[in-house]
Amino acid sequence: MMQHKLDLVNLSREARLQTLVENRTSYTLERCELNVFETYVQSYKVPLTFSDFVITSMLRGKKVMHLFDREGFDYLPGETVIVPADQTMKIDFPEASDHTPAQCIALAIDQEQIKRTIRYLNEYFPRSGPDELWTLSYDEYHFYNNEDIAFLINKIIRICSEGSREKDVLADLTLKELLVRIIQTQNLKAADGSVAGSNHSPLGYVIGYIKANLNEKISINNLSNKACMSKASFYRLFKRELGISPNDYILTEKMKRAKQLLARPGAKIAAISYELGFSDANYFIRTFKKLVGVTPGSYQLSVYRNDSLS
Repeated sequence: MMQHKLDLVNLSREARLQTLVENRTSYTLERCELNVFETYVQSYKVPLTFSDFVITSMLRGKKVMHLFDREGFDYLPGETVIVPADQTMKIDFPEASDHTPAQCIALAIDQEQIKRTIRYLNEYFPRSGPDELWTLSYDEYHFYNNEDIAFLINKIIRICSEGSREKDVLADLTLKELLVRIIQTQNLKAADGSVAGSNHSPLGYVIGYIKANLNEKISINNLSNKACMSKASFYRLFKRELGISPNDYILTEKMKRAKQLLARPGAKIAAISYELGFSDANYFIRTFKKLVGVTPGSYQLSVYRNDSLS
């Protein structure tokens, strides 16, 4: 779905550059270190390792990231990658130049900070399943920034670079929230792969049901009944564990399906809106533009154009 790009950080002046490959500007706080990296020339397999857990996020340009001995993947603005301590990243910069530099941030976080945050979540906000715990997963290490994650990373960049007297306290609070949002995003991606009835947890079952019934008008009352919970309890659980409300998740899934339907030759926007349970085609168009970033018609044209070029 729509990627939320971070606010741009000013590039270094040429006189301040110490290298043209991964030039680093650092801001060190008590429990974290913010690094801003810039690259101005094409480079390949550049190694980078941190002794702490790292949240990296692209600001401009393009990288190809090689991690965990897996095939490299394109890494672009609006995306974030998390990397465990002592794990070497190998990075390509296929398009970097003076005019198109690659720039990203790397936020190194003290391991104790992460452990404390996860212990706190498991003690005071236990997850729904008896054997489910809050934890960071390195299976889901590459994801699009949602609005909350982009907001929090922007806030940390601002706190670290402005030099406020309270910056350690403010950064500490923001880091905790950012870790929670990242774990929620990972939980959502993991639940997203579930199939109706295949997951014994209430949320896994409900998500499977939603994905299998996108052509219906799905009510929260119906979903809470299927989860065997009150409406209020179900809503709180869904939002807490997955970082998104049930209504927003339903709309997001409908827009994913809409993109598939719009790619079919001769597809009509009004027919697709009714097929996905919308009684008002204009509401469908407004929702699609809000979540995808373009109107259904513009998206359809871009798909046809790409198909004609391929």
